[in-house]
Parts: sequence; C-alpha cells; structure tokens
Amino acid sequence: MDVRIGIIHHPREIEVEMSDTVKREQVLSTIEAALSGDSGVLWLTDKKGRQVGVPNSKIAYVEVGAANDERRVGFGAQ
Repeated sequence: MDVRIGIIHHPREIEVEMSDTVKREQVLSTIEAALSGDSGVLWLTDKKGRQVGVPNSKIAYVEVGAANDERRVGFGAQ
C-alpha cells in the first residue's frame, strides 16, 4: 500500500511504500491521530523499516492507496 503526502509550498510529494502486513484502517487511524493530536509530526514506517516524519503544519494532503492496489499499465488499463 502506498501513502502519498503533499507538502505545502513544495512541488513534489513524499511517497511511502508501506508493508503488506499493515492494515489500511491502522494507517488511516495513525494519520488521523497524528493530524488531530499535539504531536506535531506524522511518523510512518515504510516496508524496509525506515521511519519518515513530516511536520503536521507542512502537510497539504494525504492520499492512501488501496490495500491490494493493482497497478495496470497500457491502453487497456481501466
């Protein structure tokens, strides 16, 4: 599952590839808790075990891909 985080005043987004064992609901609750809490930083752990921290004040949007996200390539992809 991929998580994309848009940063305010920055043209690129941060993409974190999450482990397949992580549940979508767990990721959503982590993001929601971090953005509504006083922690000031959203921390996510990617599938290689690296931690990514983004200050809450700089987050423009968060996009969470489907748990079984299948990427299709070509003209017949729908």
